[in-house]
Amino acid sequence: MANSPKHSGKESREKLGFWRANRFLILRRVTQFSILTMFLSGPYLNFWILKGNYSGGLLFDTIPLTDPLIVAESLATGYLPNSSTIIGTIIVVSIYALLGSKVFCGWVCPLNVVTDCAAWLRRKLGIRQSAKLPRGLRYGILLMILMGSAVSGVLLWEWINPVSALGRALIYGVGATTLLILAVFLFDLFIVEHGWCGHLCPIGAIYGVIGAKSLLRIKVVEQQKCDHCMDCYHICPEPQVLRAPLHGKNNESRFVLSKDCISCGRCIDVCAEKVFIFSNRFNYSGSDQK
Repeated sequence: MANSPKHSGKESREKLGFWRANRFLILRRVTQFSILTMFLSGPYLNFWILKGNYSGGLLFDTIPLTDPLIVAESLATGYLPNSSTIIGTIIVVSIYALLGSKVFCGWVCPLNVVTDCAAWLRRKLGIRQSAKLPRGLRYGILLMILMGSAVSGVLLWEWINPVSALGRALIYGVGATTLLILAVFLFDLFIVEHGWCGHLCPIGAIYGVIGAKSLLRIKVVEQQKCDHCMDCYHICPEPQVLRAPLHGKNNESRFVLSKDCISCGRCIDVCAEKVFIFSNRFNYSGSDQK
C-alpha cells in the first residue's frame, strides 16, 4: 500500500532503526562537509588540504583536480588548457568513470544539500508538482553552453554556475551569491520537484555521461518483497530510474543502469523490505545485464 510522501522512510526507521534508515544520507553529508572542510582548512587554519574551488583545485598542493565541464568549455572556445589542468581533468574523469553513476552529484556537490533540503520541505508541506520539465533538458543546456562558449569565446557557464558560486561563498564568505542559491532552492521547492539537479544542471549531465558505464550500481535483490509503499519513488531525486529494475520483466536487468541515477543510496535507506543494495556491474546472474 502506497505511503504518503510526507512519511517516506518512517516504516524503515521503525523496522530497521535510525542508522539503517539514514546511513547513506549521513555518509553523504559527512563526505560533502569533509570536502568543504578540506577547502576551508587553508583560509582558517593556514594548512591547505584542497586549494581552489569546485571548478578546479589542488590537493595537498600537488594533485590537480579539474571540473570536466570547464575544460570542455575551454576547448570549445579554442583555448587549450595547460598540462596541469588537463591532468586534473583526466584524474577526475577516471575516478568518476570507474566509481559510480553521478557520484559527484550525490556525494560531493555542495548544492545537493540545498536541493535535498528543498525536496524534504516540499514533502513535509505536501506541495504537489506544479510544473514539469523534460529531464533531457539538461543535455540540451549542456550543448547550448558548449556552442555558446565556442561562438562567444567566453566560458559562459562560469558566469552563473551555482555550484562553484556556493563553494566560493562557503569558503570565502557569503555575498551576492546568496540570491542565486536562494533562487535554486525556491525553484525546487515551489516550481519543479528536484528541478535543478533533475532537469537543468549541465554539470550533472556531463557526469551522467562520464559515469554511464561505471562499476558501482544500485541493484534490486528482493523484487518479490516490494510491497509498493512507494517510499523509494518519493525519496529518489530521479525516480524514473527505479521502474525498470523494480517492476521490469524477468528478462530485464535488476541493476539501476540509467545514467541519471546519482548513486545516493536513499532508496536503500528508506526501503523497510531491504529490496535494494549497492553492488557492482559484475555481480550479476540470470537476467542481469552488464
